[in-house]
Formats: sequence, C-alpha cells, structure tokens
Amino acid sequence: MTTACASAPSATELADYRRDGFHIGRGLFGADEVAALRDAAMTQVALGPVPGLYDEFHHFGADDPLQRHPRMLMPHHQTGLEIGRLSERHLFDPRLHTYLAAFLGEEPCAAQSMFYFKPPGARGQDMHQDDFYLRTIPGNCLAAWVAVDQVDDENGGLRVAVGSHRLPLLPVRQADLKTYFADDGVDVPAGLAVVAPELKPGDVLFFGGTVIHGSGPNRSTGRFRRSFICHYVGTSATHLNPWNRPVETFDRRVIPVVESPVGPWQTSFAGRNQSNRPH
Repeated sequence: MTTACASAPSATELADYRRDGFHIGRGLFGADEVAALRDAAMTQVALGPVPGLYDEFHHFGADDPLQRHPRMLMPHHQTGLEIGRLSERHLFDPRLHTYLAAFLGEEPCAAQSMFYFKPPGARGQDMHQDDFYLRTIPGNCLAAWVAVDQVDDENGGLRVAVGSHRLPLLPVRQADLKTYFADDGVDVPAGLAVVAPELKPGDVLFFGGTVIHGSGPNRSTGRFRRSFICHYVGTSATHLNPWNRPVETFDRRVIPVVESPVGPWQTSFAGRNQSNRPH
C-alpha cells in the first residue's frame, strides 16, 4: 500500500484557491490506493444490495446504466464491508487533513462520503452548489473529490465555474432529465468561466460549498468515471442537514450540530423541500 507524508498547500496554491474557489491536489493518493478502492466498490456491486448503502433518492429504469451501478451513500458507515473500511480510511486520511485545514481556516470535520460509478452512457449531474444540500451554518462545506479513474470531459468529468465561491446559494430550477440524473440545477451567472479539469487517478479536487459545479453524461464507449467524494465542515459549524451526521473530527471526536433551518432556496423549486436529500 502506498504511503505518503501529509503536506500542506503552498502559499501560491492557497492564494490560487482563494482566487478561483478550487484546487487540484495532484497525486495525493497512490494509484494502488485508488485501485483498491475501485476494486472493493466493484466487488460490492457484484455481491448485491446492502441496506442503507445505495442511493434510494433516485429511481432508474432497467436499461439505465445507473440502475446497474447506483452511487453509494455514506459508505464509511459500512465498516463491516471492505468498501466501508477503505472509505473510512480515505475520508480521514491525513493527506486530506492538511489541505482541508488550510482551505477552511480551522479544523475539518467529516460529514459525508459517497462513491460514484458513472459507467459509459450514464447521465451527468446538472450544475449545482453543495451547500444547497448540506446547509452548513456558519460558513460552507468543503468537498474533496477523489478521482478513481482517468477523468476528462468525455467520460463525464466535473465542470467548475471559476470564482463562483463568492456567490450566495442561487435559485434552483428543473434540470433536463434526459441529460442529468438529478432533477435540480442552477444557472451559471454570465461572466463566469466554466472549466473541465482533467484528473488522473489519485488526484483530488477541492472546492467549497457555494462553488457551482456539475458534469455532463459519460460519452465514452468503454470508460467508467468513478470517484470517491468527501464533504467536510469546520469545527465552528453548529447547523447541518441532519442526514450528514454524525460529524467527526479526524481524531474521531463527534461535534454536536443541530438541524439547519430550511431557507427559501430549499423550497423555491416546484414547492419541494430539498432539506433531507444528499448531494
């Protein structure tokens, strides 16, 4: 198993993060580490359903690639499974801690883990902001998006609106369900450039909770776009979506948080309460 010392972002990297709203940590995880995570996830899918592990918020037809490879939600809670043990290890990895602490400006606490498969032909996810779902108060959540495969725009890599971290949560609208699997999205304000970073297995894309991001369909003929996604908040957080609990520091202390109030952005789209849906 690859091991590495925990390094912190340089002053230049920190300045770039504050300017653009995101940062790519190149090669933070070794190829063998993400391969083990990938293989454990694929093995678990082959073994069949596990109560509470797979996405129950979306329903797909039998011919939908996402029906055969549904995303895993909170796999780090499933410590009786290999994918659960590896997810827990990655979620609390010290190599992430140093970047998270620098970007948050305080000690990070883990709130969520997810594993996305995105096989060939799978739909993407419309542009959105993570704190629409996590509802962090005060401050914002911070994502660490770990590339498990080679990631580019063809196989449905992330697209990020540069500088959108300065925005508040924006009004939500209906997404095109022929292109995207989730039914909500936001519009990118005029003047913001959208980039599609190419990532190698083990690269980590960090971005904050108001950063507008999403992905298109996987247009490749034979490449998955698997990713392990972690969300964190700072120790100053007092309110959060109750789905994202328990909230734990890296030394595994539970931080008490209470349920966030539902703001108008959670109820504005088709009159629906989005407060308990995961990202």
